[in-house]
Amino acid sequence: MSLVTDFNAYRTKMNEKIFAQNNKALNRFFALDKNTYEDGALDKKTKELLGLVASMVLRCDDCIRYHLGTCYELGITRDEVFEVFAIANLVGGSICIPHTRRALEYWEELEGQGPPTPKGGM
Repeated sequence: MSLVTDFNAYRTKMNEKIFAQNNKALNRFFALDKNTYEDGALDKKTKELLGLVASMVLRCDDCIRYHLGTCYELGITRDEVFEVFAIANLVGGSICIPHTRRALEYWEELEGQGPPTPKGGM
């Protein structure tokens, strides 16, 4: 298995368990998250890049992986991702460096999988 495969399989499995509880508040939160990243005044690509930088500054590896996967699906380039890495490290400081390393490792696995395939929301 790979980082990407393992992450997506775990995320799918656990989301299914969460949704199976039919908890109104959680379901609404997940829907809000999904809808927030749809095209609006800002396009999806811009919103995902914003989500990625925020996730790096907040140091959430799961969120970083999710946003990297979606960025990859949207055709965001390696150079664009590295600009996000630079902004995140500038804003978040050196504490973001380990997350940048793991983010790059994940991005490289995405690149190694070939053309992107769309996946579901949050």
